[in-house]
Amino acid sequence: MSTATLAPARPILSDRLLAMAESSTLAMARMARELKAEGHDVIALSLGEPDFDTPEHIKEAAKRALDAGYTKYTPVNGLPELRDAIVRKFERDNNLSYDANQIVVSNGAKQSIANLCLALLNPGDEAIVLAPDWVSYYEQIKLAGGTAVVLKTSVDEDYKVTPERLAAALSDKTRFVLFSSPCNPTGSVYHRSELEAFAKTLEDYPDVIVISDEIYEYIQFGREHVSIASLPGMIDRTVTVNGFAKGFAMTGWRLGYIGAPQWLASACAKVQGQITSGANAFAQRAAADALDADLGPTLAMRNAFQKRRDLVIEELKTVPGFRCNVPEGAFYVFPDVSALFGKANGDTRVDSADDLATYLLQEAHVATVSGSGFGNDDCIRISFAASEEQLREAMARIRKAVSVLE
Repeated sequence: MSTATLAPARPILSDRLLAMAESSTLAMARMARELKAEGHDVIALSLGEPDFDTPEHIKEAAKRALDAGYTKYTPVNGLPELRDAIVRKFERDNNLSYDANQIVVSNGAKQSIANLCLALLNPGDEAIVLAPDWVSYYEQIKLAGGTAVVLKTSVDEDYKVTPERLAAALSDKTRFVLFSSPCNPTGSVYHRSELEAFAKTLEDYPDVIVISDEIYEYIQFGREHVSIASLPGMIDRTVTVNGFAKGFAMTGWRLGYIGAPQWLASACAKVQGQITSGANAFAQRAAADALDADLGPTLAMRNAFQKRRDLVIEELKTVPGFRCNVPEGAFYVFPDVSALFGKANGDTRVDSADDLATYLLQEAHVATVSGSGFGNDDCIRISFAASEEQLREAMARIRKAVSVLE
């Protein structure tokens, strides 16, 4: 027998993987952890994660589910009791009528959207994305072989796309339109009249699907949430995406879901069946209880986020070069910082949002995220999912770091 040592395999990776960008939010979180490991006091305002713990009644429901034997494989599209609870939730909160077979539960809303991309897109197909938008949309569209048509907006437009711009982007290649409301990263909310205008615009394109990401539905300030699927004629051509991470502080539970036309729900279940199969059993059982229980803890979190939003907006008014809209939902601000481009602190020069995010991490030890991954190179995203004390300290550090740029 030969004793020769085999050479290690060469790192040959697929073109698909090499073309994929790293998530900018996860990349900044990694850099912040590394800096913190070096002993620095880093305030992390980069990840989209509530700082609240999961409400006790949901954790207790998970414990009961474990004791009751919810430890086995689940149906690919979700436990029947959870899908039934989602049907009730859609009817109660969104004026949407689905049956349980139109619901697919996934390992987070991120998987829900990936399932949709893989089910709908062929090479050469286009997906219109209303930007700014969540960082993974582009990469999931690309992974599925599609082309993202990005409609960019600015702070002066409250980061909202007009129906005229949507109409100009639609073509025979368009397969779906994807947006979030409330929006990550801007916190902007599309109002009923704006959604009605989108629906009117889409009348001449009956085969175009709308994917409405409503994961921040319960974190909305002073305005009713409107699902575009609830508008006349839209339920049969809309997929409503939601989940438990944001409104219930259940990020680590990894549960998302869709309500969709039957043919598309079946297609997403087919995709998921070959990748992960069904989601966590006892988490699903607890999630059913969460939807049917009193929403008091969720509303308390929303109220806390609104108070923090007001704090951060007032603080940022005193930071030179920052221009903000007032977010109507989610837990982010997305200031335009382009007035700072070209300025420097000694040898450190800020020529882009990427540069500023890196500068704030290194100089102020505050982790933010560049807007470049969200579809706007002039902005940074700041999460206010942190305590008021941390937010005040972070704003003071940012103000100090920016004030020395010249």
